[in-house]
Amino acid sequence: MGLISEFKEFLYEYKVIPLAIALIMGLAATAFIKSFVDNIVMPIITPFVPGGAWRTATLEIGPIVLGWGPFLGELINFIIVAFVVFIIAKKVMKEEKVTKK
Repeated sequence: MGLISEFKEFLYEYKVIPLAIALIMGLAATAFIKSFVDNIVMPIITPFVPGGAWRTATLEIGPIVLGWGPFLGELINFIIVAFVVFIIAKKVMKEEKVTKK
């Protein structure tokens, strides 16, 4: 019984369950934001991409082919995710400061 109680203590002490929940929520949020970028933002940008196919947009420099279309999509996705995390962290930190006083 000692091993099981140590395991429970480990889960509570290191907050493994809330971390797992945060990871799952983060994955869901990432999928949502990726869908937003792919289906809302990038169709607005597509007319400005030569050929209109942003997912396959490339820049050829001699034998080197740079896939800037997919990179642009991931960059926009990252910026949106980072901004959302920033807003959430700012909100949480503000509430945490209020409760400490």
